[in-house]
Amino acid sequence: MSSAFLALEDGTVFQGRSFGAPAERSGEVVFNTALTGYQEVFTDPSYAGQIVILTNPQIGNYGTTPEDSEATRPYIEGLAVREFSPITSNWRSDEDARRFLAKHDIPIISELDTRALVRHLRAQGVMRGVLSAIESDARKLVEKARRIPRMAGLDLASRVSTTATYSWNEPVEACSPSEHIPPAPEPRFHVVAYDFGIKHNILRRLVQAGCRVTVVPALTAAEDVLELAPDGIFLSNGPGDPEPLETQVSNVRKLIGKKPVFGICLGHQILGLAVGGRTYKLKFGHRGANHPVINRLTERVEITSHNHGFAVDPDSLNLNEVEITHVNLNDQTLEGFRHRHHPVFCVQYHPEAAPGPHDSHYLFDDFVKLMENEQ
Repeated sequence: MSSAFLALEDGTVFQGRSFGAPAERSGEVVFNTALTGYQEVFTDPSYAGQIVILTNPQIGNYGTTPEDSEATRPYIEGLAVREFSPITSNWRSDEDARRFLAKHDIPIISELDTRALVRHLRAQGVMRGVLSAIESDARKLVEKARRIPRMAGLDLASRVSTTATYSWNEPVEACSPSEHIPPAPEPRFHVVAYDFGIKHNILRRLVQAGCRVTVVPALTAAEDVLELAPDGIFLSNGPGDPEPLETQVSNVRKLIGKKPVFGICLGHQILGLAVGGRTYKLKFGHRGANHPVINRLTERVEITSHNHGFAVDPDSLNLNEVEITHVNLNDQTLEGFRHRHHPVFCVQYHPEAAPGPHDSHYLFDDFVKLMENEQ
């Protein structure tokens, strides 16, 4: 293995070993604290434009399997880990994680002090960086990092969205013989899902809840969505800054009050903008599978999966129009709200749990109930 370097825009450079493609990639450097689910992280379109640090000290030990992918390919720009396992040991594995990323020219830096790197980003905030397995001149890499466009202001959702409408009918499948998942019911409702970077397990959960799903591109006009005769409209997760998505926000604003609407992650942020709120960039974001969120409607605490670098400012919302439903217990950021007058609700976190706990699966059932009430 040759050397690899991760250079940050503030001049900090970390050296490790190259374990992936002999390539150079750039992006915003972020960290995820989940203990498992690295393949779901690799393939989540919300990570487009980002180099991901995984804080679990060993990555790659259980390989990869097609059933765990959240999209048709990996979307991370690069991967930084403490140790990348050369051994894959899992009965479900079809391919080791190194080859899985190398096929898409994604570099990996291993033997890295990830604790020091994450502590630096927590103190200074996430920043632009370059991960290179082909360039060893630290000064050049730092200069490249400083020329990368900042995440704030970037419309990445339009880049990762599907270009053509398609149907999805695949339900949730068990990961092991001991996992009991009942058969999906016959679809009762037609859901049109906006693809801003949608994860496959969100689509599976919608089918599992009894929905027939049609996925449409991010810039599909509201009028065209309504012509598909949906019972409900879903707004997906996705990468980048929500504020540049003026067309998407305008379309969603037209749909409020027409059909039940459910949004997740970027969909939550777009809904926040559509009802007159503002969004802002977090210092280092929420990325992991164990974030505690309190449901203000039930006063129950849910352990949840997160992946976002932006948030909706609760002080910008008109509380005569919307009700805050979920709040993060780590930093009090807004995690969910619902409209007081229309069948509209959203959450900032990921109830589809890929990867992550299952505490919030009920939200898909809540969406179905909204559609039932509108019949």
